[in-house]
Amino acid sequence: MIRPAQQTDAPAMAEVLSNWIDDTPWMPRIHTRADDFGFCNGLLLRMQVWVADTADGLGFLALDGDSIDALYLAPAIRRSGWGSALLHAVKPRQSKLTLWTFQANHAAIAFYQTQGFQIAEVTDGQGNAEKLPDCFMTWEKAA
Repeated sequence: MIRPAQQTDAPAMAEVLSNWIDDTPWMPRIHTRADDFGFCNGLLLRMQVWVADTADGLGFLALDGDSIDALYLAPAIRRSGWGSALLHAVKPRQSKLTLWTFQANHAAIAFYQTQGFQIAEVTDGQGNAEKLPDCFMTWEKAA
């Protein structure tokens, strides 16, 4: 089920995020797991956040205006439609969406492209905390 997130979702969100970082070989860990919890708690305080609440795990999407600042899924619910479902929950409310993702995250780039996003800019990563090459992607609602 897709639903608006609640503050009580912060620990599960942080676990999903932390596990993704730990399981991604090219992703440097520059924050502690406690920092990840603080980050997720802050998302809930400052942004619109939706969760995919399933028996197999949690996924979440954080939206700040038209910017998707986070979209993470527990491993058991990846590639099963929950990422698409989270996007479909926010797309009707938006005329456009933007996001940054790392160039090394080929699966994310391919996923977003199947959802109608296009790469608008690529950088060498000097503007992000991880110092990893990234790309800016955009989606606009069809007229």
